[in-house]
Amino acid sequence: MDGDGRGWRQCLLSGAVFAVCMAGTTLPTPLYGLYQEKFGFSELTVTVVYAVYAFAVIGVLLLAGNASDAVGRRPVLLAGLGFAAGSAVCFLCADGTAWLYAGRLLSGLSAGLFTGAATVYVMELAPRGGASRATLVATAANMGGLGCGPLLAGVLAQYAPWPLYLPFAVHLALVAGSAVVLLRLPETVGERRPLSTVRPQRPGLPPQVRAAFVPAAVVSFVGFALFGVFTSVSPAFLAQSLDVTNHAVSGLVVALAFFASTAGQLAVGRVGVGRSLPLGCAGLLGGLALLAGALGWDLLPLVVLSALVGGFGQGMAFRGALSAVAGASPADHRAAVISTLFVVAYAGISVPVIGVGVLVGPLGLEGAGLVFIACMAVLVLSAAGYLLRRPVRAAGA
Repeated sequence: MDGDGRGWRQCLLSGAVFAVCMAGTTLPTPLYGLYQEKFGFSELTVTVVYAVYAFAVIGVLLLAGNASDAVGRRPVLLAGLGFAAGSAVCFLCADGTAWLYAGRLLSGLSAGLFTGAATVYVMELAPRGGASRATLVATAANMGGLGCGPLLAGVLAQYAPWPLYLPFAVHLALVAGSAVVLLRLPETVGERRPLSTVRPQRPGLPPQVRAAFVPAAVVSFVGFALFGVFTSVSPAFLAQSLDVTNHAVSGLVVALAFFASTAGQLAVGRVGVGRSLPLGCAGLLGGLALLAGALGWDLLPLVVLSALVGGFGQGMAFRGALSAVAGASPADHRAAVISTLFVVAYAGISVPVIGVGVLVGPLGLEGAGLVFIACMAVLVLSAAGYLLRRPVRAAGA
């Protein structure tokens, strides 16, 4: 029992470190309006600043996604915390948009290193037989951390002094504490190799995986695109169209989407992979429809419902997608296939978000949002139709 207790403590502590890192990636979300007022840039710049993060994540996943298998989990995670600290420093020093771009780039590098390595590390530290609970810890740390970022920044920006500085100073302190915790946790990779042995991972898609991969990739793209729009432009919509200028409320609305995603991922264990993908499609469609209603009628309750329903659908669809493609992949290609799925998902965070930013000028925020919703709805309906014709059957969730 003592060994199990120590294992769970280490598992939870590593999960806390994971959550701190991921919180930093969404910390600027409720602050973009303040940066617009300070530096005078457009909504397009907001979306590009946001998308820089996704491009950095994709680059790390492709170039060094397997680095922790070679050099160990702790060195990679410490490097990720270093990038997170660098990101916070950039925002603290920001006197122009170049600092924002640099901060988001470093944040993306941090998240790219943590996404795979921290998930595996949390699971490896858990006691034997605790894989299912450890997966829950990793999921909650990842999505919960993403949700805590905008909530923390929004509350501090609204109710504490120095709104553009205090959130990043607090996060810098949390990162320093996380580094101390990480140094006290054990390494789980037994035979380590030099960093020079790490090779870029090429996305791969064996023929037998394609039937499961196509709908999984589409719903992953749409789900991450929905999150991208929520975290980049929803604060502007709340302020401009609904007169919601309370930063804590803006942060809470975004946080709810991530918390709902965590609940959706947990629900997959009950409904199974085969049903989670079509049910996730339904949730995404519901979230998009509610968002369209919010844009059309300028109603805050619909924005909140969109975050909850769309977030739940995203979580259910994405965990189902991961399980489906992992179950359909040959063991020697599984990492490459999952990397390909993550690349598609993070492309969803970047490309559609920039598209919305481009359309804001000629169409306005509401018009650009409706075009985005229509395009995403077509993709989800196509994936749902595909799933009706060829249901995904993969081993366990």
